[in-house]
Formats: sequence, structure tokens, C-alpha cells
Amino acid sequence: MGVHAKQWGTAGLVVATVLGWPGVSLGQSAISVRVQKWLQVQEISGTVTIATPRGTRPAKIGDRLQAVGDSITTGQQSRAKLLVDTAIGTIEVAENTKLQVQNLSAVTDQGRITRLVMPYGRARLKLRKFTSPNSRLEIQTPAGINGVRGTEFGLAIQPSGKTGVAVLEGTVASEAQSQEVSVPGGFQSFTVPGNAPAPVVSLREDTNLNYQLQKLVNRGIRRIKLVGQVDPVNLVTVNGTPLDTNATGQFTVFFPAPSHLKIQVVVTTPLGTEKRYDIAL
Repeated sequence: MGVHAKQWGTAGLVVATVLGWPGVSLGQSAISVRVQKWLQVQEISGTVTIATPRGTRPAKIGDRLQAVGDSITTGQQSRAKLLVDTAIGTIEVAENTKLQVQNLSAVTDQGRITRLVMPYGRARLKLRKFTSPNSRLEIQTPAGINGVRGTEFGLAIQPSGKTGVAVLEGTVASEAQSQEVSVPGGFQSFTVPGNAPAPVVSLREDTNLNYQLQKLVNRGIRRIKLVGQVDPVNLVTVNGTPLDTNATGQFTVFFPAPSHLKIQVVVTTPLGTEKRYDIAL
């Protein structure tokens, strides 16, 4: 078995959501107003598309997402980097990811509100601390809402919607099923759709894969069963196909049993650290 490790640095994806930052209340003086706000494309690699009311087209440097419903989507082995207006920060969108604008607005005390939706994929974002108590960036995933007020963190969403979050600096508030978990810098958590966020644990950045191969025969048909175990916040692809893991990080996949079977498993953390396992039978 060959193992190849790859560190993505700050590569990743950023998602924004639809929930208010916990403990922050918009008072009567914080009235929403229309302003010029946007997410601007800074870097592109591979197949990246922009969707607006005018249609869908390949993205180019300088494009802006600035209306409700505007979105950016990356293909396989593709990525994009977005600048959040007025240099609030950056969002690094990984391959096979979609990021959509839900709301870009401001309040009269100079506060700025960014609400995004991330239905699938992985992103890493880095934001400076907001100067206004009413500023916030919110990210909605299929599993729940993640609110931030200046931080560096990554999100990883599996096909089922299970969402892993890993925080380097600052704090992310993850909310689901009317329950909230505060994830500070140096910690991680995950949320399964329909469940409350899992308890916070120390940040591991663990790309290890434990696995077993089993040979099965049923009515003369031979198959190979792969049972794997990873950190539950991580993403897993097998031969290029994204897989779901359960609450303990376990997954199962079946293969026909040819004379020579090659399996490639890629494990990726929410922050973008990646490790490839080449398994031959």
C-alpha cells in the first residue's frame, strides 16, 4: 500500500449561513440598509462556474457575487478564492463545492451582515475581527448553522449533509435542533442532520485510515467489502466518489472481485489536510 500526504495550507472552502450570531441583538439603532456588498473572485483553478439571474457561465477573476441567489460552484480538482468586501477576509472554496449568497447587507452602525448557504463541499475561511457588535457572517449547511465574528476555520460537508467544523482561531457557534455548541480555536465538532451538534473535542487534523478488507461469496458471486474508519469530521472519497461516514467515522463500500483490485481512498480534514491511500488486492 502506498500512502501520499498532501498539505493544502490555507486551501479550503468557506460557507455562510442564515442564523444570527448568538448573544448579539440588533437594537432599534441597527436598521438594515442597502449597500454595495459582494464576494469577489480572486483566484481560480480548474472548472469554476458562476450562476446569477443572467445565467450560468465560467467564472473569471474579478467576478462578484452580490445578489441574493448568486452562487459559485467548483468542479473536480478545481478551486476558487473569494474576497469578502472591504477586506473583511477570504473564503477558499475547495473542489466539488457550492457557495450561494442568501443575504449581503449592512446596519446603520457600520455593521455588515453576510449570510451564505453551503449545501455541499468544503471551504476554509479567514476573517478579521469585526469592529461592530452587529456585524456577523453566518453559514448554513444541511446539518445546521455556523455563526462567526472573526476567526479562521474550515467546514466539510458529506453527501448526507453531515458537517465537520475545525477551528484554528476565534470561535464558531454551531447550532442545530435548537441546541448550540461553541467551538473555540484548537477544537473541532460535527453535526449530523436531525441531531444536535456533537460535543467539542481537541483539534486533531488526523488523516489516519484504519480499514479491513473482506472477501464475500453469495450464490457464486464474489465481492470485496471495505470497512474503513476515519475521524468523524473528515471527508472520504473512494475511487473519486464521496462517501458518508457515521457518527464514529465508519464507512462501508462493496466492490466486485476481479483478479486485480485497486482502491484509492482520500481522507481530507475540514481545514484541507489530505492523505491518499492506495490499496491493492
